[in-house]
Amino acid sequence: MQYRKLGSSDLNVSVIGLGTNNFGNPDRPVAPRRFGISDKAESAAVLNKCLDLGINFIDTADIYGDGRSEVHIGEALKSRRKEALLATKFNIVDLEGESIEDRINRSINSSLTALQTDYIDLYQVHFPDSDLPQEEILGPMNDLVTAGKVRYIGACNYSGWRHAHADAVSEQKDWARMVSTQNYYNVFRRQVEMELLPFCTAQNVGFLPYFPLAGGWLTGKYKSTHTPTANSRRMVTSLQADATAREKLNKLDAYAVERGHSLLELAFSWLLAHPAVSTVIAGAMTPDQVVANAVSGDWVMTDEERDAIDAIACWDGTSEEIEGYGPGSPPVRRR
Repeated sequence: MQYRKLGSSDLNVSVIGLGTNNFGNPDRPVAPRRFGISDKAESAAVLNKCLDLGINFIDTADIYGDGRSEVHIGEALKSRRKEALLATKFNIVDLEGESIEDRINRSINSSLTALQTDYIDLYQVHFPDSDLPQEEILGPMNDLVTAGKVRYIGACNYSGWRHAHADAVSEQKDWARMVSTQNYYNVFRRQVEMELLPFCTAQNVGFLPYFPLAGGWLTGKYKSTHTPTANSRRMVTSLQADATAREKLNKLDAYAVERGHSLLELAFSWLLAHPAVSTVIAGAMTPDQVVANAVSGDWVMTDEERDAIDAIACWDGTSEEIEGYGPGSPPVRRR
């Protein structure tokens, strides 16, 4: 397993991370694929396999599984906490009269209890609200760093301009600076290349892409000619219905195979070829999927290879994605 610094922090994160928004979610046995892991023992098996293979970056949020994701992780990591770098998130939507500071303090204490730890390695604001002053968000987050409850802070779903504004406030107040940002990015969803990725590269901000496989479209298990069904994931269904997306998928698959790699390896390694990307957050339902994810970042792409893939999967600036949606995906707020 390879490791990289998370932005300007001293956290050495594995280039493949584990996303746990499926932990604590109920099984749906009537569907052809499972929606989530409801059994703590199954979550523990996935987590232990990650640590055994050197995957140390574990990403969750206080809303995943209605809070049960953090509980699953806390139970599984009780004896292996020092092997993991824990990242979780809080949200400041629907305050309903609660102050931002009170919400943040209540959220961190709840997460620490659920995760059975006394510190969080990376604490991220989940859903930004442009109407809220940065000072009211960053001040309480800085206090958590000072108190030792949090090592580093970051953002999720921030745009480049908003992250730059946050950095300016932190510098002015001498507060902890956000070292990372987590956003939706894959070969088929490339809007962050417009301004956020250049900002991260220039300012040494660690970029954490989520949905790296476009809901499974880039795993290779969905054929471009497969007829969408009512039970298919919405994101995949939309891509399957798009003739251009199907053509791109065929070309990407052929490109990977010609070089002795899988489509899954292409998806992860293409992301890791960007200098701003610190770790790719990938979900897993089983230990076997963890193994597949772990080896998928081993293809170290040349600039020529990444340029070739860029050309195959170029984005023309159209579609609903520019408004913060993936191709057929739910709104970003769901993540």
